[in-house]
Order: sequence, then C-alpha cells, then structure tokens
Amino acid sequence: MAELWALGAGELARMIAAREVSPVDVMRATLARIDAVNGAVNAVVSLRDREALMGEARLCEAMPAEGWLHGIPVAIKDLVATKGLRSSSGSPLFADHVPEVDDGLARRLKAAGAIVIGKTNVPEFGLGSHSTNPIFGVTRNPFDLSRTAGGSSGGAAAALATGMLSVADGSDMMGSLRNPAAWCDVWGFRPSVGLVPGEPGDSALLHRLATHGPMARSVSDLEALLVTLSDDVYRPIGRVPDAPRIGWLADWGGAYPMEAGLLQAGTATLERVAGDLGWHVEAIAPPMPAEVLWNSWVTLRSFVVSMELGAPWRAPEQRAHLNPQAIWEVERGLALTGDHVEQALAQRLGWLEVLADLFGRYDALVLPSTQMWPFPAGWDWPREVASQVADTYHRWMEVVVPASLGGVPALALPAGYGPTGLPHGLQLIGPSGADAKVLALGRAWEAAIGPRGCHTP
Repeated sequence: MAELWALGAGELARMIAAREVSPVDVMRATLARIDAVNGAVNAVVSLRDREALMGEARLCEAMPAEGWLHGIPVAIKDLVATKGLRSSSGSPLFADHVPEVDDGLARRLKAAGAIVIGKTNVPEFGLGSHSTNPIFGVTRNPFDLSRTAGGSSGGAAAALATGMLSVADGSDMMGSLRNPAAWCDVWGFRPSVGLVPGEPGDSALLHRLATHGPMARSVSDLEALLVTLSDDVYRPIGRVPDAPRIGWLADWGGAYPMEAGLLQAGTATLERVAGDLGWHVEAIAPPMPAEVLWNSWVTLRSFVVSMELGAPWRAPEQRAHLNPQAIWEVERGLALTGDHVEQALAQRLGWLEVLADLFGRYDALVLPSTQMWPFPAGWDWPREVASQVADTYHRWMEVVVPASLGGVPALALPAGYGPTGLPHGLQLIGPSGADAKVLALGRAWEAAIGPRGCHTP
C-alpha cells in the first residue's frame, strides 16, 4: 500500500470509514510528511500545535463521521479568515491577525469533518501569481526549488504536489488556481462564478470576477471538494459528450507572447490526448481583440482592489506596508472615472455575447494555463515574456483573462513536462453553469494521461 500521505482524500475517507486506518494514523503521517518536505518548499504556514492536532485526531477516531472529510487534515489558504488561527493575507498589516469567526469556506470544510492544521502560503493580498510575502517568505516549486510554485494558491499547489495535503482550497481572480496547478502538476478548478458562495461583505463586482475553488491530485477529489465548497449545490454527471468539439485558441493569434517551447508543448499534448479520446479540436482565430479584454479586465480589477484596499492606502502608516502591486492597483483604481468603469462593463458584456456564440459551436475552449515556465523564485514578477516588455506586474498572466472576465468554469489540465522537467498545463473552459460537463471532460483527460503522483523535492 502507498504511504498514507500519498493517497487522495477520497481513498483516505474510504479507509477511515472502513476502519482500515484511523484519523490518528493519517494525522501522524501528514505531520511527518510536512517535517520531511515543507522546509524545502515552504507551502504550509501557521502550522498548529502538534499535540492539539493529535488530540483532535483522537477525538475524530472516537466520534461518528459527520462528513466525507472526517478526520482528514486540511490547510486553508491564507486569504481565508479561520477562527483561532493566524490569517495574515501575507501582509504585515495582518501579521498577528487571529480571527474570532470563520469565513464561510472554513466553516464548510470543518462541517465536512476536516481537521484544519494550518494555512497555505500566498502572495501579499493574493496579488500576483508568485506566492511570496514579508511574513512567511517564498513558496518554491517542488520540481525545481529555484523556481516559483505560482500563486496566489501556490502554497496549496505545492502542498498537494508533495503529499502534505490530499485536497486543498484555492481561489481564482486572475489565474490563482490555474497558474500554480499548471506549475505544480496538479488539478485546479475555477468554477462558474456564483457556484461557490462568497463572503457577505464582498462587493457584487468582486463576486463576478473572483471565486473560491478546489485543488487536488485527481478529478474525483476535485469534484468531491467542489460539492463541499459549493454547500452541496454542485452535482457531478456521469459521462462526457460524444465526440466533443474543442476550440483551440493557442496564443490568441500571437497576442499572448509565450516563452520558448511552451506553446509547442501544449499543442503537442492537446493533439495527442484529444486524438486518443476522439475529441475534435479546431484551431480558431481570436474571437475578440486581446486589448479589449485586457482593458476591461484591468479596469474592473483595479476598481475592485481599490475598494478592498483603499482604506489602508489612505493611512500613511499603513500604506508604508503595502507592496508595489497593491499600491499600483489602488492608485489606478482611484483614478478611474465612471466612464472608464462603464466602458469596461460594456466590453465585458460584449465578451459574454461572444462566448455565448462560441459555446453554441464548441463544447469547450482550450488555452495554455501560463505564458511562461516557472520563473526564478527570487523575482518579484517577470519584466518581460518572450522578449516583450511587461507593462504591468501581471501582464505576463494575460492568458487567464478570457475565462476570468467571462466568469466561466475553467479546469487546469496537467499537460506533462518540458525538457527541463518543469510541468505545464492547459485551461479547459466551458460555458457558465456547465461545471459538471467541464469536469466530465477532465475525467476523460485524466484517464488518458494517468494519475498525478506526489513529488519529493
């Protein structure tokens, strides 16, 4: 039998229910695995007291199960408020913040029986797809410790990839699930906006642009966690469409610069796997100018971030603790006029109409998950991509914008490894509300490429 830390949550749940193993066994194996690998990757932070965790495991062992995650250790993304556990958002402003109540996501995980062992590392306020911050430092890629694990769910992805967690929650505004999943060779799913509840205090516009979602090493675990995160709203379906039609958007007609070899690797994997599965893949021209999507996205994103972080920006003693990414977003957002926001919303509506037409002809669309291979962990962000200068801190992530702006489901498909052994991935994108269909296609993809294992750095 494989080591307990290498098993998925579904298999652990089955074994605990059958009393083949106990929550104490699982907790002991999890903590031993964290001892073995977390020092290298720095994915799990704010780890709770071990005796307290073992005590909770013993209590789970003695109690009847109340949910499918009964007795299974989880670490929650450090952007989520978790009762009694430091929740820093990677910011010095919240370095010692210990919430008195759980966010809804934490409550749902606990209600499913999970034991919260700590948090997973993030960029400061989740801004930028590189999980580094002044509180906990940088999360490193398990496949090359000199490289980034991505972000903002980089800690979650690296913890999954190394076997420190069997499932993990993430969130995705601008690729925060898809980017680290691709770079750590795991699965990540950005659901249709609204499927997973947000927090009551979030703005309506934020609800349209960002969402929580599941991450795992298998699609079955991904779907099981999505049921929990969605408060039992999501329901899987049994099979994929017959001979599905897939639209391949590649590099958006050259608008998205791609680092050497990445597009070719993604194209080769898509052609090979789709051929094995009987999927009909058709290369399609850009359905809307990339700059229109980008203008709409960065306008709405900065507008939302300026509402979220405007208060600390206005206080000089707090502004001194904001990183350049946060300051750029807030100052850009505060400079926007009503006309700017109105134009961006109109551009978004135009994109939704284009998507509706595309999904009338295709079952799903595919794009690369990233425009780069994992970059050096010491960088703050890439200053250029394929010799094209990046004019913002997040321009190198532009390939994730079409799904984010549309609020549609996007599954990060593991797509293999480059010549240096670094993973890469593809985005499988479906129409709004078709989450089960997208994940059914993901199950077929998984059957073709094989399971994702645990990697020891």
